[in-house]
Order: sequence, then structure tokens, then C-alpha cells
Amino acid sequence: MSAVRVLPAGPGALLVELSCGEAAEAFHAELLRRRSQGALPAVREIVPGATTVLLDGIEPGAAAALARRLTSWEVPPLRQGGGAAVEIPVVYDGPDLAEVAGAWGVPVADVPRIHARTEFRVAFCGFAPGFGYLTGLPGHLRVPRRATPRTRVPAGALALAGPYTGLYPRPSPGGWQLIGRTPEPEALWDPGREPAALLGPGTRVRFVVAGGAG
Repeated sequence: MSAVRVLPAGPGALLVELSCGEAAEAFHAELLRRRSQGALPAVREIVPGATTVLLDGIEPGAAAALARRLTSWEVPPLRQGGGAAVEIPVVYDGPDLAEVAGAWGVPVADVPRIHARTEFRVAFCGFAPGFGYLTGLPGHLRVPRRATPRTRVPAGALALAGPYTGLYPRPSPGGWQLIGRTPEPEALWDPGREPAALLGPGTRVRFVVAGGAG
């Protein structure tokens, strides 16, 4: 396993630093697996980040011993599959579709096919309630953020930046490349639902072409 650094993060909390996003995803999955088997002390929250995992609310007196154990774990690579994928309809008609097609070296009409045939996984959440950072695109399809962010991105916009795909659950500023939109943005974040976020860490996601350029 890649190097792991464990730091105290306040009373009853530990921050685990990993070498890359893939290692953080695998470590998060292993934490959840061990917790489900009763192999962890009581932990209130396990929160993944881009290259970190935060454990908060560790039972009193257990943090120091747990920190030592975490650095010695053998963590298997992240397994694909497991559980049904959430399917999200998308109209691929975003204003940056042609720019992304150029970066990928393909015709515009091929972008929906390439993107929709990829299986994604929510690595972590942040930025806004219900916004998931989805991994899955191969390295050669990564695109940079826009040089000039937009002052307003509409709710439901499907966007790319670096290794991530994301869906904006509400209107907000944003600098990602917009390639489409879901006609059901209200499904991304529903405070009356439990959980409120449709896309939580570890969720498998598939996009279904609903029209537009594809």
C-alpha cells in the first residue's frame, strides 16, 4: 500500500493522508468494510476527501491506538462493481462540448458516447450540498478547468475538471467544463429524503443519454 500519514485532528479525530485519490478511495472503502465487520472502534463519521479520509467522533481513549493500526494496514485495491449503479439521464448539449471534444481529439458527437459508457464512482463530496466528485474517466480524457470561471452555472449542469466529473445540484459560480445537463436536478439534493444527497461517497454512477448532441 502507498504511504499513509495519520495526524490528530482535534479531540477524538484523526486525519489520514494518502498519496493520491485512488489510494484515498481504497482506504475509505477499507474503513467502511472493517467498520461493518465490527473491526473498528466506534467512529461517528468517516469523511473522504481528495487525498484524505477524516475519522471523527472516535470513542474516548481509542484514537492513539487506532492511529498506530491505520499505518500498518494492508489495503487492497479498490474493487469495481458492488451494488446497483445510480443511473442519471443527461442531455449532452453543454456550451463546452466542442472544447472538450477538441481536447479529446474526437468529433463532438462522440463525447456523449464516450462519457456515458464510463462507469463512475463518487470519491467524495463537497463544494455544495449534494455535489459529488466522480472518478472513472481515464487519464487521457482529463481536461483542465476553464481559464475564466462562469459567474453562474445552472442547476443540473454536468461538468468535467481534471480527473473528476460532477453535477451541480444548484445554481452557483463554477470553472468546470460544461458538457451537458440532467433534466432532473432536483433529484441531486432533496432535504426531505434520507439521505438527502443522491450521490454519496462510494456510490456507483452511470449516465444515460437523454438527447441533445448524442
